[in-house]
Amino acid sequence: MIKNVFVLNTGRCGSLTFSKACSHIINYTSSHESLTGELGNNRFNYPNFHIEVDNRLSWLLGKLDKYFGNDAFYVHLKRDKFLTAKSFEKRAGKGIMKAYEGDGILMGSNEKDKFKIALDYVETVNLNISLFLNNKSNKMEINIENPFEDFILFCNKINAVGDLDKSLKEFQTNHNKS
Repeated sequence: MIKNVFVLNTGRCGSLTFSKACSHIINYTSSHESLTGELGNNRFNYPNFHIEVDNRLSWLLGKLDKYFGNDAFYVHLKRDKFLTAKSFEKRAGKGIMKAYEGDGILMGSNEKDKFKIALDYVETVNLNISLFLNNKSNKMEINIENPFEDFILFCNKINAVGDLDKSLKEFQTNHNKS
């Protein structure tokens, strides 16, 4: 029986919408970025039967593996990489992009094209997630461009119980526009 579900993603890919869709599942709790400010054990102190949607987990994959390993179900939530990068380009200098560019991960880079930086971020995070998931047996990829079929399959895989119609309706609303 699957107790924990982690939705790994780049951000700007429908993660808030996915979390809202999961809120209509009654046999799991769900949250969007609920423990982002916590450190150590507290950062991974998720309750059983919980779905966590958090793009920052993609930077903590070693610890996620330490705490949950192959005992959790993992979703790699994706969106077209160019559309995702375009959305991140609008947020240059803020949030994850601030951490990635400038004096962050790309310390010393002279690249000025914010779209190129955002695309590099998206490709890097997606590759990190894919590598992490290589040896996991409970996993699936969901493309936000095809949410209905993928979400139904997801619900079946985790034996979710709830109002599927309400869940699917969430994908018709843009919850976090740039």
